[in-house]
Amino acid sequence: MMVLWIVVFVIIVSFAYGGISAAPWVPTWGADVDRFMQLADIASGQKVYDLGCGDGRLVIAAARRGAHAVGYEVSLIPYALAQVRRFVSGQSNRAHIVLKDFWRADLSDADVVYVFLMEKIYDKLQAKLEQELKPGAKVVVYVWPLPGWEPCVVDETDGQPKLFVYEIGKQGSV
Repeated sequence: MMVLWIVVFVIIVSFAYGGISAAPWVPTWGADVDRFMQLADIASGQKVYDLGCGDGRLVIAAARRGAHAVGYEVSLIPYALAQVRRFVSGQSNRAHIVLKDFWRADLSDADVVYVFLMEKIYDKLQAKLEQELKPGAKVVVYVWPLPGWEPCVVDETDGQPKLFVYEIGKQGSV
């Protein structure tokens, strides 16, 4: 019985840490994953990162397009779901789910970074992205725009949350 309580405690703490450090787990809608793929123009050979990947749906979709996709997740339940989804999808070679805080990840080789996080961490996130991302890398943000950055594209599909596309080093963007 004590082991069960420890497991429950660890799971709750992992959810709490995820919510405090960046965002609680709220999945991106399936239709919006397709919108992301089109807007980011995900192609074979690209390196795609999903910061706080939840159940891995976006990582797997990018891998299906031939990208090398990596998702970072700190909450145990979404991480476990993402691993199951990854193996079932047949994309284990190109889709990778890492149980790690993305704040400790090196994003310098990214072609595309996907962000569905809380606005409260945007200052710290923008500093990380500006410091690590190479010119031409795209940052696609779901729902809330990055303050002070000018998006190249704002997708406002009827009834869906907005998607904002930024490009590092592009005049008028970042």
